[in-house]
Amino acid sequence: MPSTDTILPLHRLTTAEPAPPRRTTLPDGTPAWHFSRYTDVRFVINHATFQRDAPTAADDDTTNLVDAPDAVANVHDDQHLRLRRAIKRAFSPRAIARMTPWVAGVVDQLLDALVEHGSPADLVTHYTQPLPIAVMRRLTGVHDVDNARLLHWAEHAFAGATTDLAKTTEATREFTEFTLKLLAERRHTPGPDLVSSLVQATDEEGGITEPQLVNLVSTLVVGGHDTAMTMLSNSLLYLLGERPDVWARLGSDEAAARLLTERMLHLIPLGDPDERPNPLRAHEDIDVGGVTVRAGEIVVVDRAAANRDPAVFSDDPFSDLFAPLESPTLAFGGGRHYCPGTWLARTELHLGLHRLAARLPGLRLTTSDDAVQWRLGTITRSPLHLPVTW
Repeated sequence: MPSTDTILPLHRLTTAEPAPPRRTTLPDGTPAWHFSRYTDVRFVINHATFQRDAPTAADDDTTNLVDAPDAVANVHDDQHLRLRRAIKRAFSPRAIARMTPWVAGVVDQLLDALVEHGSPADLVTHYTQPLPIAVMRRLTGVHDVDNARLLHWAEHAFAGATTDLAKTTEATREFTEFTLKLLAERRHTPGPDLVSSLVQATDEEGGITEPQLVNLVSTLVVGGHDTAMTMLSNSLLYLLGERPDVWARLGSDEAAARLLTERMLHLIPLGDPDERPNPLRAHEDIDVGGVTVRAGEIVVVDRAAANRDPAVFSDDPFSDLFAPLESPTLAFGGGRHYCPGTWLARTELHLGLHRLAARLPGLRLTTSDDAVQWRLGTITRSPLHLPVTW
């Protein structure tokens, strides 16, 4: 892991030039096809023949939620469809639209507290961290665990290769016990929350194992706030540090704020793209981008490069942050493994940016992005602190 003084903000990372498919070698020596053009990457991630190899207890060297054999991304065929059906209704655009008023209420409550605290303040402590936690508490009905414990579980649930394996194992054991207890409580006394809905849906669906349900609920409890906090913090670092010219319009024009939100999701990755290649295996012979990928061969895609492909997107994608994207972003994947929390993430980021800019039009960062201390050790990366004044 590099020292923090060598780490670039995510909006400054350079991407490889999109190029025709080429042969490459993974860090473990496995040969693979590498795709980086937008049309090629979009085809691969949307085609059912390309699937992740599910890790097994024998060869998996991590205990985090993402890489577990029971994770949604590692389950295929009928089991995957059952899991997707169980969560689809809860996270559809229509369902998220019904949640929007109370998400806005959470944002406003935090802004009231931030203003009452007064300037200066740390946006991570007072805003970007508690906002998604409060949203997920409301969504899942989990209110009896303090924020520090949830953040501890999240850190190890999405642990990277540098995290202490023994600590990750212990945190995962503790979190699993909590989730099993939560599921038992919701089966006995269901409520109007997402966990109760998932328990009912999976029990009615059938064919979903208890470990799969535990992984799904655990991921929802901590995954939603980790992703949203990361996106919001990194977006604010960029906007306040390098684009104060857009702050006034971001706060005064909600339609424009939605367009800017989409740009932030598209241009600022959740973590360093090079750290997790997420190889896929072809399950049949198929032609992609002018080459034939044979059944059994491994492919990797560079979504960051594809999202900057000049054949599809503007040569300077940061120039006009209020311009509609020329094509759909690949930030949330695609196909059967498209991130189910996409619309909730968009809503939290949009409301979090727009209402903050509207409430504090004179907000400014009091440090440079070169001086940022980073939250490291997980598959995502964001500032530990965002000191501001107004």
